[in-house]
This record gives sequence, structure tokens and C-alpha cells, in this order.
Amino acid sequence: MRGLTQAKCVPCRGGVPTMNDAEIAGLLPQVSGWTVSEVGGVQRIQREFVFKDFRSAMDFAVQVGELAEREQHHPDIHLAWGKVMVETWTHKIRGLHENDFILAAKIDAIYAG
Repeated sequence: MRGLTQAKCVPCRGGVPTMNDAEIAGLLPQVSGWTVSEVGGVQRIQREFVFKDFRSAMDFAVQVGELAEREQHHPDIHLAWGKVMVETWTHKIRGLHENDFILAAKIDAIYAG
């Protein structure tokens, strides 16, 4: 199996099923620190990243945004002093897809620097 950071997000036009619990459980260990949550009946993965100051957090948020544009898969990014919360799910299918885990792994790689 190829690593998530080597994979590319594929356009999701809808009509594909969301990941089931077993599929999620298979990928979640590959994105350490990410957790599954549910908001309004929609599963997503999220992680909070911690920084020494606002500037570092903002720079990271910009890098995540640039990654999202390259991958054409866009998470919610919440910026605050010294922290960035990232949530991702596939809007077209209202749930989780492999793309969300690919994006999470690439975000982790940015954070690891």
C-alpha cells in the first residue's frame, strides 16, 4: 500500500459511499493525533496543532490552505493565538473519504517540517 503522503486527492463528485467504521479504523493510525468527530450527523476528522505564537500559527494555516488548493480538497481551518484546528470531511458525500486521510497526512508532514 502506498503511503498517504504519496497519494493524491481525487475529485469526488458525489455518489460514492462514505467510509465505514472498519475503513476509518484502518486509516486513522496513519494520521496520529487526528480524531473522528461528528457534527450534524456528518463524520469528520480533526486535529489541533500548537505553536509558540500567533505568527507561527498563521503561517501554518496559510501552508495548509496552499496544500488544500494543490489537492483541491478543502478543510475547515480555525486559527487562534498559538493554535490551529483543522477539520476535514468530504462535503459532496457528507462524510469521510480516503481524500480526508491523504490531506491529514500531508498536513502532518507540513507540521513536522
